[in-house]
Amino acid sequence: MYLHWRLLQDVAQLADPAAPLAEKFDTLRWVFTEPHRDPLPFSFATCLRVVGSSPLSPIGYCGAVDVEEVREQLRVRLRRWFELALDAYPAWVRQLVREQPVWIEAQLDKNPQWLNEQLKVMAQQGDLFR
Repeated sequence: MYLHWRLLQDVAQLADPAAPLAEKFDTLRWVFTEPHRDPLPFSFATCLRVVGSSPLSPIGYCGAVDVEEVREQLRVRLRRWFELALDAYPAWVRQLVREQPVWIEAQLDKNPQWLNEQLKVMAQQGDLFR
């Protein structure tokens, strides 16, 4: 039960503007996984079910939780959370994330430090197109 609770706590970092984008993408992939994965032992849906119904849960009993309703509530807030997170980045990063989020996610999946490395390169050499 405590591992399920710990996994659900990762969802809170979606609202944290300072949380790394790579971690946010990873959490989103877990939350919005394919429906056939919902019954798996540590899926988002299973974690909600276990934490909501276990007498050992730190939040107390809350019964059956509508997973799709929780996902929808997250979906509604995601745009604002990402806007707040992206405000800390230069305009070129914000534009790239908005226009090519899947590509950015793939780069961060291969190398979680990819964005930091790109920021360092741009700081050292400047914008070549200005």
